[in-house]
Amino acid sequence: MTSVDRQQIIKDLVVKTDSKIVLLVMDGLGDLPKDGKTPLQAAYKPNMDALAKESDLGQSVPVSQGITPGSGPGHLSLFGYDSLKYDIGRGILEALGLGIRVDKKDVVARGNFATIKDGIIIDRRAGRPSSEESKKIVEILSQNIKKIEDVDITFYPGKEHRFVVKFTGEGLFDEVTDADPQREGQPMEWAKATNPDSEKMANIVNKLIREIGEVLKDQPKMNFALLRGFSKHPLLPSFEENYKLKAAAIATYPMYKGLAKLVGMDVLEAGQTTEDEVETLKKVWNEYDFFYFHVKKTDSYGEDGNFEEKVTVIEDTDKAVKEILSLNPDVLIITGDHSTPALLKAHSWHPVPVLLYSKYVRKGLSVSFDEYECAKGTLGTISALDIMPLALANALKLEKYGA
Repeated sequence: MTSVDRQQIIKDLVVKTDSKIVLLVMDGLGDLPKDGKTPLQAAYKPNMDALAKESDLGQSVPVSQGITPGSGPGHLSLFGYDSLKYDIGRGILEALGLGIRVDKKDVVARGNFATIKDGIIIDRRAGRPSSEESKKIVEILSQNIKKIEDVDITFYPGKEHRFVVKFTGEGLFDEVTDADPQREGQPMEWAKATNPDSEKMANIVNKLIREIGEVLKDQPKMNFALLRGFSKHPLLPSFEENYKLKAAAIATYPMYKGLAKLVGMDVLEAGQTTEDEVETLKKVWNEYDFFYFHVKKTDSYGEDGNFEEKVTVIEDTDKAVKEILSLNPDVLIITGDHSTPALLKAHSWHPVPVLLYSKYVRKGLSVSFDEYECAKGTLGTISALDIMPLALANALKLEKYGA
């Protein structure tokens, strides 16, 4: 079934009901073993493991076998949007998450403060500075760089090492490669146009990065910047239009708020911790019938190669699972948008664990929630695009197809 067929068929079958769905996304959840165990296996997570015995387990492929997805494609697939059809740049997600207005003449990009030495990127995240430290550097850039040629430049602080830059001018297009080597220990990878119309944009980007490097050259760690995910504002069919769901997004990082805004979810103020997110969920429980609940640090610690802290985040989230279950959701899905093995310190192509709980699952076949139990689970290996239809079906929100 093609992506167009899939979306239209599901849309035609959906019915409005009072049942409630929670999609708990532990970013970068999947991993590889260290000393014989993955972080999911090593973690003490009694609530997830007990839930696994009452649930269907499986594993999902975010884009296609062997393809390593970014967080944008991974999440769009979870929301039921084919990421091969809707190619969304990371910049627009970060920008929308920060509440930045993006107009027709604008291109936005996600920025990382980085550390460069002798032309080599030695830290792509500049030691993960605090948001307050990063904001001060953004202010320095805003004071010193306002225009490149005929293009207006605006900087916006994000969380930790992240920021957004907005380019405003005539003749700007977003068909530009990332200005980022993607790995430490590599020389700078400069932006390149992938379409002749974007030559101007690539040239402006590279001039801006060189100017940033000049302005920040005396900073001890945040002395350079990487830019990626160049994007204009896309148009997507809304989540409510597709699924007849009033949806709330509970997330703490701008990019994930941006993803939710892009598909038309209500983005709620959710504080800074998982405990804050749980309190938000409880407050609005009666107001929505779909809840996207995002946990970021599983991914962050995977990218840092910090196996032990990834375990800790899983254990903290397990406590949240108990609180979520106390609200009696009709469907609870626990999964990730992609795998981020601590061994690789990066996103990977490995399938992502999936747990699906409802009254209507084939329970009793799994003993715990981890990559290996999921690989043996009754759901099998599915496309991430199948997760929303399964959630809807288990919430009794899909009518029969055909006679």
